[in-house]
Amino acid sequence: MRLGIGLTPMETRRDVVLHIATRAESLGYDAFFLAEGWGHDASVLLTEVATRTSRIRIGTGVLNIWGRSAAQIAMLATSLHEISQGRFVLGLGAGSPMLAEGLHDVEFCAPVPRLAAMTRQVRALLDGERLSPANGSRGLRLAVGPSPVPITLAALGPAAIRVCGQVADGWAPFLSPASALKDGIRMLERSAAGRPLPQVYPCVPAAVSPHPDQARALASWWVDFYLTKMGPLYPTRLRQLGFTTAVDEVVTGTGQIPEILLDELTLCGDAATARAGLERLHAAGADMPIITLPPNRSVEELDHILDALAPTAATPRPRNAPDGSTLPAMPALAAPRL
Repeated sequence: MRLGIGLTPMETRRDVVLHIATRAESLGYDAFFLAEGWGHDASVLLTEVATRTSRIRIGTGVLNIWGRSAAQIAMLATSLHEISQGRFVLGLGAGSPMLAEGLHDVEFCAPVPRLAAMTRQVRALLDGERLSPANGSRGLRLAVGPSPVPITLAALGPAAIRVCGQVADGWAPFLSPASALKDGIRMLERSAAGRPLPQVYPCVPAAVSPHPDQARALASWWVDFYLTKMGPLYPTRLRQLGFTTAVDEVVTGTGQIPEILLDELTLCGDAATARAGLERLHAAGADMPIITLPPNRSVEELDHILDALAPTAATPRPRNAPDGSTLPAMPALAAPRL
């Protein structure tokens, strides 16, 4: 099974980003994806990653479509394609009202049609074609390229998944139930009629620890944070998929996170349990699950997850600290400042 590693926008430590990328390559992972939010410019950090690696594919996982024009995104992609010697994958997503309006000062309006239009414009520019400006002006083409950069979309809802099938090379849903993957692939198949089916890259939050209580606490943080602090997208989609009661328990804060959400949305448990979760995704049709690492954790904890799920056993790190003592318990995760 091919496996990728992903980092969320909350991971803003440049040294940790570089460490994870190079470590993932040494352990045999197939891809490294870096999301962009309200911190570093992902393309700048990925340029540094590209110069420090030689095999692993690198990608944006994902860029939102509100902060750059199609031309800026295409130039970013073709530059990273050249710098990485063809290893770059462009991941795009509709983002959120917080990012569009609160950071980029752009109205969050008709996100799915905008995602479709942006993807088509970027694809045309990467293929060496002229842009077709909406104002009727004569379009330009890039002075470099063509660049055969794959484009993946972080689509969750049915309309966005249909767009993905029509225009993208990959589908990378985040925090989507494992049991819903087959239905999502069927939507892709119907909308991709006449063109190759996009590769399926489910992005799954990792909560892997030899200590069950620590694993469950981290998995609970993932679910609670994304359902209560990242806007209505994730709760709405989960309710559409039949998880209304469980979602309501999280949103109202009535108690522990329901077990069904931990099982469906995360890789929670020890290494064997997490690997079984990856196999479940593979059996459902995933081409390359993306193991999404938690933000703001110690390097030792992140290395443990990388080592525990690595495709190869190359230079694994011990589970104990360098002095032989047991690693400290995972501290509570604080919500990032938005």
